[in-house]
Amino acid sequence: MIIKTENLVKVYDTGAIQVEALKGINLNIEKNEYVSIMGASGSGKSTLMNILGCLDRFTSGKYVLDGVDVSALNDLELAHIRNKKIGFVFQAFNLLPKMNALENVMLPMVYARVPVSERIRKARIALEKVGLKERIKHKPNEMSGGQRQRVAIARALVNEPAIILADEPTGNLDSKSSEEIMTIFERLNMDGATVVMVTHEPDIAAHTKRIITFKDGNIISDRMNEKRIMAGGVS
Repeated sequence: MIIKTENLVKVYDTGAIQVEALKGINLNIEKNEYVSIMGASGSGKSTLMNILGCLDRFTSGKYVLDGVDVSALNDLELAHIRNKKIGFVFQAFNLLPKMNALENVMLPMVYARVPVSERIRKARIALEKVGLKERIKHKPNEMSGGQRQRVAIARALVNEPAIILADEPTGNLDSKSSEEIMTIFERLNMDGATVVMVTHEPDIAAHTKRIITFKDGNIISDRMNEKRIMAGGVS
């Protein structure tokens, strides 16, 4: 089990009012699953993603990530688990503009104190996996949106995390680039990666093997995507 939540509650206290963004979420995600989390704005899906990524704390309940009880961790330990166990892919790419592709991909390994020669080797491999072997010296402004998102995916992969969390990864891309990015995620999942993706686009969710739908802080649907499973086989 990679992810396990028990009665997970998140309350935002704005002073005048309390907003219950998550209302007791129970969720299990196994190793090598390929999951999308859907829902309208304000449904709780992004709140859950932030908690799963150890970017935000929950109000009550329990969250176990790859055998580690997250609720027991302090801020330093949370930063460590983010770097070691989670690879993030964001809608806005979040690349450093003055660094080239190789340098951007190497960043997580700098924080993990990986030796320089090993950083370069692993970053090259990660960029090759996403089809950017020939673009390692290019800076973000020299690449298309789809290529920038590939760099972001390579950066997410490079520390060999337990899970890849993707937040609207195709939100800034045209339809052709979106399809290319989804093909990369599918291939990574086939190679053994666990991928959890937040999206509001049904056609993007249709690429995943399991679709979880949120509404008003609750899971209202959790189903296997039979068409995707039949097309790609059960991993």
